[in-house]
Amino acid sequence: MKPVALNDFIYWVGGIDWDLRNFHGYMTQRGSTYNAYLIMDEKITLIDTVKYYLFDEMIERISKVVDPAQIDIIISNHVEMDHSGGLPRLLELCPNATLITSPNGAKGLEAHYKKNWNYKVMKTGDSIPLGKTTLQFILEQMVHWPDNMGCYMPETKILFSNDAFGQHLATSERFDTEYPLDIIMYEAKKYYANIVLPYDKQTQKLLDALSTLDIAMIAPSHGIIWKDHVKEIVTHYNNWAANKTTNKALIIYDTMWNSTRLIAHAIKNAFEAKNIPVQLYDLKTIHISDIMTEVLDAKYICIGSPTLNNNMLPTVAAFLTYCKGLAPKNRVGLAFGSYGWGGQSVAQVEAVLQEMGWQLLPSIKVQYVPDEQLLVTIAQQIIEKING
Repeated sequence: MKPVALNDFIYWVGGIDWDLRNFHGYMTQRGSTYNAYLIMDEKITLIDTVKYYLFDEMIERISKVVDPAQIDIIISNHVEMDHSGGLPRLLELCPNATLITSPNGAKGLEAHYKKNWNYKVMKTGDSIPLGKTTLQFILEQMVHWPDNMGCYMPETKILFSNDAFGQHLATSERFDTEYPLDIIMYEAKKYYANIVLPYDKQTQKLLDALSTLDIAMIAPSHGIIWKDHVKEIVTHYNNWAANKTTNKALIIYDTMWNSTRLIAHAIKNAFEAKNIPVQLYDLKTIHISDIMTEVLDAKYICIGSPTLNNNMLPTVAAFLTYCKGLAPKNRVGLAFGSYGWGGQSVAQVEAVLQEMGWQLLPSIKVQYVPDEQLLVTIAQQIIEKING
């Protein structure tokens, strides 16, 4: 459990959660890391901690650099317990350390831990001298909690970005130069789609603030540290925060007796005829958080369900609830499905798409099993309605 040097006096001392597979309903097939950073300046400083069950791992890493009791400053950039879970035990080891957090961070830590800790509260523009270096604080409110905060060290041009630019990714490698870039970017996209997406306006505000800084390295609270690909990930964040989409289509559905699946494939044929890339997702086999990763930049979102007990299927309802909470904007939606006698599901799907403010294509509702001619007709109707 060795620390990893970012330079000659800053070390990654976090924890690796190899076994994590579910994070609030978001599937983390590659695990995660909880990144803590130790700064060995005149004031020895620790930025963030780890989940409670990885506390000993963090302390072992810190101990290879310095006695943890010598830590002068502890910075809590985020209350959520994957970041702050180690604080209670750490403050027992470091009773004289100053605990720095945001205004909402102080309120949140008190609510979580019921401790009378001595806080020093920071807001955007505040800074603290550590000796040869300085930390400047930037509130990151609602990226993705009200208490989120980051800090920037101008002398090294390192941004400790908290949840921004993170990925759920467990690996022994720490830098973007050491791990396949396509996987890092995919996990960063998935993280944004499933955690940050509802807060695009707040993210744009943060990106505007960060644009004035000279950033050579981004050290997030989860996943890989950005070293050689800082510009690329910032560009992606600007596009994601602006809700920019590409001309591609997703067809997301569940089916009972294959009729809704046949409609899904007819819709696929329509997009292919217009040379629009298309992907199909059966909700029985693909997790909603993986689908949301593609929703992040898809223009067309087609959602289908048969009717079961006067309702859409539970899998479709779950996806729509999840998607609505994440609030992707500027999409073109299409509701479709089959039914035996009631047929309520398609209208229910369409109602949710309307609530999200999407532009809608005419819905498709088929009783019983569509024959080949009807499927061809469905495809032709969609071809006439879509642009591309």
